[in-house]
Amino acid sequence: MSSEPNQSRHPSLLDAACDNFVHDLAELSPTEATAWGIPGFEGELQDFSPEYYAAIADRTRDMVADVDALDDTTDESDDEDDFDDVDYVTAAVLRDRLCLELDLHHHGEDMRNLNNIASPVQTIRDTLLLMPQDTPEQLDAIRSRLSKVGGALSGYKDSLQESAAHGLIPPHRQINEVFVQCERLADAGSMLEGLGVEGTEVEAAKSAFGQFADWLSNELQPQASTEDAVGRDRYERFSKLFVGDTVDLDEAYEWGLERVQEIRAEQEKIAHELYGSECTVKAAMRNLNQEERYVLEGTDALVEWMQGTAEKVIKDLDGTEFDIPEQIRDIECCIDPAGTGGIFYTPPADDFSRPGRMWWSVPAGQERFHTWQELTTVHHEGVPGHHLQLGSALVQDDLNLWRRAVTWNSGHGEGWALYAEALMAELGYMEDPGFRMGLFDAQRFRAARVVVDIGLHLGKKLPDCSNSGKWDKAHVKTFMRENTAMDDANLNFEVNRYLGWPGQAPSYALGERLWQQTRQEAVEQGMSVRDFHSEALALGSVPMSVLREAVLETD
Repeated sequence: MSSEPNQSRHPSLLDAACDNFVHDLAELSPTEATAWGIPGFEGELQDFSPEYYAAIADRTRDMVADVDALDDTTDESDDEDDFDDVDYVTAAVLRDRLCLELDLHHHGEDMRNLNNIASPVQTIRDTLLLMPQDTPEQLDAIRSRLSKVGGALSGYKDSLQESAAHGLIPPHRQINEVFVQCERLADAGSMLEGLGVEGTEVEAAKSAFGQFADWLSNELQPQASTEDAVGRDRYERFSKLFVGDTVDLDEAYEWGLERVQEIRAEQEKIAHELYGSECTVKAAMRNLNQEERYVLEGTDALVEWMQGTAEKVIKDLDGTEFDIPEQIRDIECCIDPAGTGGIFYTPPADDFSRPGRMWWSVPAGQERFHTWQELTTVHHEGVPGHHLQLGSALVQDDLNLWRRAVTWNSGHGEGWALYAEALMAELGYMEDPGFRMGLFDAQRFRAARVVVDIGLHLGKKLPDCSNSGKWDKAHVKTFMRENTAMDDANLNFEVNRYLGWPGQAPSYALGERLWQQTRQEAVEQGMSVRDFHSEALALGSVPMSVLREAVLETD
């Protein structure tokens, strides 16, 4: 495959099929329409019922059939509608992603989906947060969507009940996490009260979350297992979905253990450089937390620092290491009122009417922040991380809407963002020893995730354990606490995330590893690093296996 752009390229029949697919998905899943910036569905909300998941699967099967019907590889004629280089990449991505999604549907993974970060409750909550509140029409859309929360949660309950009838029940711990989130949405001070509207719709939505919380606690949770591990078969499916390539899980587990030790050794060098040869890494981190030059007090100061840092990096890198499109030279840094402890990025709308945003979900009571630890996070979420990555795809005229704005592969996306953190060190932005410690803290944290995620879900024996002890939540949290400077409020959310979203967390470090390997091969073939970045980012989000095929020369 070749990824050479064609400036005069006309949309193909496959492009048209993809655009139709996206608009059909937007109608079926209005929350996705909001995320993608597709107008016309602002006041709607899918019901997450069994019928909803069946409809998504049916439309996905139709799209796979369209790809097969349009594929000309077995057609000896030289037709004008034959696939070009862009189409071949599109077809490869479609077959990979959609077939994996259908496989998960076949195994009931969509209807049973419930966890603390990426399931329907968070989808509803986060979509409402994304909606603008500036005009009467926008406020009417919020009211309309709020009025449909009860129906959405009722349909979701039907899906969970049907799954439970087949023995497919989310783990006890994840049900409890979502119960707590629903209770917060139902209580006084709910984020639903901060959407710019008030009245019956807000109260009805709060009540619906409260009723759903009661059902989770009283009806579903008593049926749930306390076992967090999903086992090898399920884990392999999730891993392929998130990494975008087949992973030797046993090798990856051992690599993660080795990588943790390598990074720890680098951190020890920095600790000794900063505070003397007897200073441990943990002691160095405590000392860094006390250094005023790295301390921010309050969320206003945090937002100001994030914004200023992100804008400076964009200015510095544009025209030097990257050609940053004009449409994404602005980024908006925000505090997420959900307060879960996560840090994330939401991309611009396809027409850039909504900017790319970096969100910090600050837990209640946290008022002190440490720039030595978080500078690398700004690089991860901003530039050259997600903001550049996703924005670069959105401006590609030769990519259809599905390629530009819809498809997402975690190993590619999160792998790139982690790769971007290390790239900033290569470019000389992390020379300060405190910031280098923060970079290595982030890298060690992601490597440790590989260990605990695979270790727990595959029932691995604990490292350096003379008995038959296996990974469980307590061991996961202890290992993670040993390998990150993250505070306990954020860490608890993270650990529960690994337990409830198997295979996703390792995709960061494993994806970065694949990015580094692919770059090395490209350079060995004569490509410059800057050209590699430009060509790879122009593809949009693709599975890592497809990235290699598209960028590298093959015999």
